[in-house]
Amino acid sequence: MRRVILRLAAVVLVTLTAGACGDDRPGTSGPSAGPQSTERPAAGDHRLSLTHNGLARTYIVHAPPAYDPAKPLPLVIAMHFYPGTGEDLQELVGLDAKADREGFLVAYPDGHGGGFNAMVCCGSNDDVGFISTLTRHLVQTWKADPDRVYLTGISNGGDMSFRLAVEAPGLFAAIGVVSGGFGGPKAERADFAPKTPVSVVTFIGGQDRYFPIFEGGVATWRERQRCTPTGEETRPVYRRTSSRCADGSDVEVYVVPEMGHVWPGGTGRMGAPDAGIVATDVMWAFFAAHPRIR
Repeated sequence: MRRVILRLAAVVLVTLTAGACGDDRPGTSGPSAGPQSTERPAAGDHRLSLTHNGLARTYIVHAPPAYDPAKPLPLVIAMHFYPGTGEDLQELVGLDAKADREGFLVAYPDGHGGGFNAMVCCGSNDDVGFISTLTRHLVQTWKADPDRVYLTGISNGGDMSFRLAVEAPGLFAAIGVVSGGFGGPKAERADFAPKTPVSVVTFIGGQDRYFPIFEGGVATWRERQRCTPTGEETRPVYRRTSSRCADGSDVEVYVVPEMGHVWPGGTGRMGAPDAGIVATDVMWAFFAAHPRIR
């Protein structure tokens, strides 16, 4: 079906150089002028923008065919790899089709200069503030259910999911990280841990060059959250380990031995359609089972 793009704002993006990657400033919410034009929530795809810290930040919202603003739906915010765009991720992961079947909203924010200021890369923008502002806006304007807001991302976007889980307490019920991790200077600080419960499901490729970092990051996360193992499952294409943490959150880790730095079940340049597991399906089932813990 041909996508219908509702263009509500024209945006000029200022390109950042790659040399800005690795900035270690803590994210703080800055002033935002909000959406640049009146939004009309409805089913379909909508290309939108809001101004945060003086920059026009763009994003796509996908609403399922049965979308009704009177009925709050879950929301998944999906963040792309570096360099990339929200549209790149939209084409990679198949979340729109899943949203249409299961009934949830998806938002694809664009990183400024092609990336997000995550754990180790990329840029120096206040992306914690931007994604937090966007989340509150979607709850208010699109009537997303505040108890069922989730983050996902691959690579740089996966790293950003971990950062937001720590630095935006109370906003996100769970995160789904693909080929991304909890590492870098931030993760080395003993006090860098979520202050409110955030469940985690993550997918790590055994052939990913960052495998040791990702595996070590999960171990650190479990240690800081005082997680206890609850199960293990080994299949021909993956190994899954599960833990329950002291704050009631869950951590599930899927290690796919033959997979590299890709999205299992995804299509295109960073997809692995023959990985033997579809991250989008597994992730949504995990999200659906994990509303926000109050």
